[in-house]
Formats: sequence, C-alpha cells, structure tokens
Amino acid sequence: MSSSKGKDVGEGEGEGSSGDHHQATAVPVMTVSRYESQKRRDWYTFGQYLRNQRPPLAMSQCNSSHVLDFLRYLDQFGKTKVHLNGCGFFGQPEPAGPCTCPLRQAWGSLDALIGRLRAAYEENNGGSLETNPFASGAIRIYLREVRDSQSKARGIPYKKRNKKKNTSKMEQGP
Repeated sequence: MSSSKGKDVGEGEGEGSSGDHHQATAVPVMTVSRYESQKRRDWYTFGQYLRNQRPPLAMSQCNSSHVLDFLRYLDQFGKTKVHLNGCGFFGQPEPAGPCTCPLRQAWGSLDALIGRLRAAYEENNGGSLETNPFASGAIRIYLREVRDSQSKARGIPYKKRNKKKNTSKMEQGP
C-alpha cells in the first residue's frame, strides 16, 4: 500500500464489484493556524491562572484588575532586559556589558497576548467590548506605560508604523 498524500479514505479498497454506489468520504482534517493555536494556548493559560487563585475565579468573575495581575505575573518569565533608572546602561540600546536589571515581558509580546485573549474572550463568552476585561481602558493604559518605560530604558524610541500606501502603481511618465 502506497502512502500517497491526497488520496481519499477508502480509495483503492474493493467494497463491491460495481463501485458506482461506493463513494469515498474523506474526513476533512482542520489545520489550525499558528495564531489560532497560540490563542487557544493563551486562553487555557489564563484560565489556569484564574483557577490557581485563592479562591479560584470563574471567567465570569474576571475583570481588568485580574488581567493586570496576570500580566504582572508573566513578567517573571520575560526575556527582555529592562534597565532601571539607576543603571549605567539606562537609555542605551546596545549596553557594553551585563547588569543586574530585571528581565521582563517585552511590550510587543504583551500587546499581542492581549489581542489574542480579547479575541478568545469574544469567541468563548460572546458579549460586547464593554464586558470584555481584555478590552478595558486600564489594560490599554498599562500597555502604553510598559511600552513607554521599555523604550526609555532601552534608549529605543517607539515610533508608530505608518501604513504603507499602495505603491503598485508607480508614477508613469508621459
């Protein structure tokens, strides 16, 4: 039996002499995108975080302060060096040596995480943005503060990307 990709389930198996009443039915295998997989994993992780609280919290009890606590909790697993005000490397994008400043979650990672959790909340709980704890103004303020403090500490100013204009139609001369 060959292992050829793309063959329908049951193809090549003799189930009857006529064959016209037999129709191979392939069960579609849903491939989940990297984004969907990460969103599912993040949703599960946040749920675990809530269940590990004392007392455990249900998603229906969750509010923006729980989300902020979760983001602060994640900082201990960060890999981005964020220099403190008193550090000699504060404000230097390429420090010359090691220091004892803490590792934190990068702003971009937190921003992407909140985006995935906001979407997962809407999928799993429905509701509007007003009831979504991940869409809270407090979360936006926290992320803005993290972004600003990390850009100052690393000496890398944050610049919002401009959307690229459609350049497929180049100016043509007369």
